[in-house]
Amino acid sequence: MRCPGRDGESVTLATESLARTYREVIERDLMPFWLRAIDEVRGGVFTCFDNSGATLVSTDKYTWSQGRFVWLLARLAEAATDGRVTADPDTLLEHARRAVNFLVAHAFTSHGHCAFVLTADGTPFEPVAGSGLETSTSADCFVVMGLAEYARVARDEDVAKRAIVAYESIIARLGRGEFRTEPYPFPPGYEAFSVPMLVLNVEQTLGRCLHTFGDARAAEILDRAAARARHLLNRFVIPSGITAELLPLDVHLESTLLARHFNPGHAIECMWFILQEARRVNDGAMILRAQSVLLAAIESGWDETHGGLLRFVDRAGGRPWGEPSGGRYEQLVVDTWDLKLWWPHSESLYATLLAFSLTRDARALQAYERVHDYTFGTFPNPDRTIGEWIQIRDRAGDPLERVVALPVKDPFHILRNALLILELLEESVTPIRSERGGHGDAVHR
Repeated sequence: MRCPGRDGESVTLATESLARTYREVIERDLMPFWLRAIDEVRGGVFTCFDNSGATLVSTDKYTWSQGRFVWLLARLAEAATDGRVTADPDTLLEHARRAVNFLVAHAFTSHGHCAFVLTADGTPFEPVAGSGLETSTSADCFVVMGLAEYARVARDEDVAKRAIVAYESIIARLGRGEFRTEPYPFPPGYEAFSVPMLVLNVEQTLGRCLHTFGDARAAEILDRAAARARHLLNRFVIPSGITAELLPLDVHLESTLLARHFNPGHAIECMWFILQEARRVNDGAMILRAQSVLLAAIESGWDETHGGLLRFVDRAGGRPWGEPSGGRYEQLVVDTWDLKLWWPHSESLYATLLAFSLTRDARALQAYERVHDYTFGTFPNPDRTIGEWIQIRDRAGDPLERVVALPVKDPFHILRNALLILELLEESVTPIRSERGGHGDAVHR
């Protein structure tokens, strides 16, 4: 890789060797692990492994993860069809179809909402006694994304219609203030960045799906996505250039730990959603602003002592602090702020490469290289007979056996980002004029 100097000279990216790296990650480390985890009897995937991936500790099926896995299977089938990865696309799409059928048959309650967790055979149950079945609207979001991506790749319009109905239910709940965020509910008095962030990605996925079928609703949903991307930048980016994870609605809450804490991973992931959206609508100013927030998030979250991205930091840097408010989410921030998790790092790999492809800004490429070195030196499982990554690490980067959100080994982030990087490296992108002036060359193929 060659970066530009301050005079704005052009830059190049060794795309062929980089593509080989990510193809190997998919074909050698990730795909074999998850294909072994598929429930061949009932459909769907088992995800409740220990951190090493060696032991399946439960056959429960969290719909959050099932929806994500359907998205992955569909996208892998498309990548196999297009020759980006070596696999049988028909087999992958058949696994996706069976997982879709499992979700359609079992995940939706009588209200049309998604139950949070199912037994292996699809029976919904309460994750906590008395909490109800429908504890997380985020689960609905991931199910919609899975259904929509399968429908697009398989050209299954009936499944697309299912996704629309479920999406409209999400939007209705969002409008009523009933978007649930278990297992760590946000306290009242704050506006959560992660909610519109997730809905943006749902709308991008569903809009693209409906466009495939020439559905008139595609334009409306994609317009909502563009508006939501601008809202996220205008509403949640604070003067320091990072995002407010929880925006206080009362001035008296501004000194709380919840108001002060920052989630670098969410900001990084959301900025590539916005970069994709800005590219779609050809908004150069939005591209530059999203890149600025992305780079600020990596800088603010970086652990200068051990390397890597901290899970949570104070908006001024370092350990989160502020007036306590109580609650499970605040305790999560306090207890896990210094962990090194797989997903912010994998999201950073794609986000920085996407930013670089659009702007040819050396800072984005330098950020990629910094994250790449830490990520590939820390997370891949050294035991190739198991594969995948050891996803949860302590501050020093050592494996740590603990639950950080759901009690699962998540199949989504690493594989999604590796697939997106392969797609990006195939594209010919004309970068916008950078803030430093001058144009770079298109990505070399």
